[in-house]
Amino acid sequence: MFTDIEIMGPQEEHGLIVLKDLHRDHRANRLLAALEPADFAVLEPHLEIVDLRKCTVLYEAGDYIRFTYFPHDAIVSLVEDMEDGRAAEVALFGREGVFGLLSAFISGEALGRYVVVVSGTASRIPIERMRQILVLRSRLRRMVAAFNEAVLAQAFQAVACNALHPVEARCCRWLLNTHDRIDQDTLPLTHETLAEMLGVQRSTVSTVLRALQATGLIVQQRGGIVVADRAGLEQAACECYHKVRLRVEKVLPGSYSRSDLNTLLQPAKAEQLLTYPIRPRR
Repeated sequence: MFTDIEIMGPQEEHGLIVLKDLHRDHRANRLLAALEPADFAVLEPHLEIVDLRKCTVLYEAGDYIRFTYFPHDAIVSLVEDMEDGRAAEVALFGREGVFGLLSAFISGEALGRYVVVVSGTASRIPIERMRQILVLRSRLRRMVAAFNEAVLAQAFQAVACNALHPVEARCCRWLLNTHDRIDQDTLPLTHETLAEMLGVQRSTVSTVLRALQATGLIVQQRGGIVVADRAGLEQAACECYHKVRLRVEKVLPGSYSRSDLNTLLQPAKAEQLLTYPIRPRR
């Protein structure tokens, strides 16, 4: 997957490996790419690239947060675990943002379990250093605050979505969220991963994915799920997908490609958002 990589040190906590990738730019993360040159110049000397492997748990709820992460192509889910063993996703983090800051200024503890759902790389910086830089750089501080607002909006929407919307629509939303964060149509997701993120049984996910495949929206294959009809998935997803995307784009312009944003703003989408059942295409 990587070329010209030098392992900088031994395997670290949580099984992470610090990498020196001569062809990897920290600005593969869109939040870092959007920084003013002066702000990025202050951060860059303290950033290091890590390999995040699927299923790696970066923090459990209550763990002390040691690093702030800026994902490149990795996707990390913030999950809330219940005492009976069930779990539900609260927020999703990818190349559009940062995680490990929301609670770092008060308790310093992770709000839930941060687990890698799609392997990839990320830039990270020690939390203490990040705090120091934020005190000095007001524009960076405002950008982080804007992203934190977007994360809170995502969490609030997830509460309503999990309570009110059918699993078929929520599954489409999750597939789209993943598709937004990687540069390929094949999503490296398993039924087990989707079941945990959606808070349902694996058998339920299998039934939903078969229906999506029957209507031509996806193709299931060894190693992942292929997005075959992106527009169709958007029509089948609940309104929460578009609401969260527009909220992120409002507070952090440029988080999504311009062509994607133009699709979101089409007037015809307003009626399509209310159509939850998956219907065969004609």
